[in-house]
Amino acid sequence: MHVQEWLETIPAVAVYALVGVVIGLESLGIPLPGEIVLVSSALLASQHGDINPYVLGACATAGAIIGDSIGYAIGRRGGRPLLAWLGGKFPKHFSEANIALAERSFEKWGMWAVFFGRFVALLRIFAGPLAGVLKMPYWKFLIANVFGGILWAGGTTAVIYSVGIVAEAWLKRFSWLGLVLAVLIGLSSMLILKNRAKKAAEKASAAEPEAVAATAD
Repeated sequence: MHVQEWLETIPAVAVYALVGVVIGLESLGIPLPGEIVLVSSALLASQHGDINPYVLGACATAGAIIGDSIGYAIGRRGGRPLLAWLGGKFPKHFSEANIALAERSFEKWGMWAVFFGRFVALLRIFAGPLAGVLKMPYWKFLIANVFGGILWAGGTTAVIYSVGIVAEAWLKRFSWLGLVLAVLIGLSSMLILKNRAKKAAEKASAAEPEAVAATAD
């Protein structure tokens, strides 16, 4: 059963809670499909009047901001041993290469890494805990966290909901097959972009040891 099909079987209040909790846990540092759940819920809201898109966006935003804040507090308290522990539990997401890439992003961009990291799956998981580990001033983190959370969660809900409304009205004459095709095209584009970003990250990680060796020489 797909995420959207499963969401159709539960009441609206449960959808709001699910979105808030999943996004909150993902922002806290636990690898969960927050983006998929949010997109599926927003698309579902465009097709069923029981789900209010404003409440959905508010729950997603609250989950993002609160989860990131808890992650920041945990990271500040746990320090680098926390990252090592997470690496043991989630080696795919918290590998040394991924941590190094996220760290470089924070060192280069500071609070902007928290803001724009909300739109990148890898940094979305790292942002809160890593900002705490690196002792980023909380007021800077809070500003980036709040505005990033509002723009990502609220903006994603609004865009997907609007696209769903337009697509459903336009594609009624072509049956649901057309809507499914449109969603698949969108998902394919997203996967291609993520794959390119992953390759770029791997390339940057591979180039770093070479740069260190050249400096040593």
